Amino acid sequence: MTQLSILQPALAMFILTFLVWVWMAVTRISFLYGNRVHPQKVATPELMNQLVPESIQNPANNFKNLFEMPVIFYALCGYLFASGKVDGIYVDMAWTFVFFRAIHSFIHCTSNIVRYRFMAYGLSSFILWVMVARFAIDLCA
Repeated sequence: MTQLSILQPALAMFILTFLVWVWMAVTRISFLYGNRVHPQKVATPELMNQLVPESIQNPANNFKNLFEMPVIFYALCGYLFASGKVDGIYVDMAWTFVFFRAIHSFIHCTSNIVRYRFMAYGLSSFILWVMVARFAIDLCA
């Protein structure tokens, strides 16, 4: 286990964010071109929400989500790397976080069944907060 090991799940989150961005762009552009919607008619988030169906908006909403809790994950991975505190437990937890975030994104961008989406979100968040708590304890020890 090297310090670099913690950067692999962080890279996986970057890749997940990129994939959701592509999904968002493809679905939005396809909808707008297919329905001949002038770009000015969707110039603000409010106008976009009024005109574009939820199924087209879901990837965009998920993309926004990927700049909420994952930001804490990225910062924590950076702190772990910089402080030399990376171990197998942190790396396993980081991969678990990424796994549940990927499930969350898939559900959000497809069926958007909130019950299942929330379960994936809750599990990923729990893992992240345990990582943060462990890091705080390690720093104080």
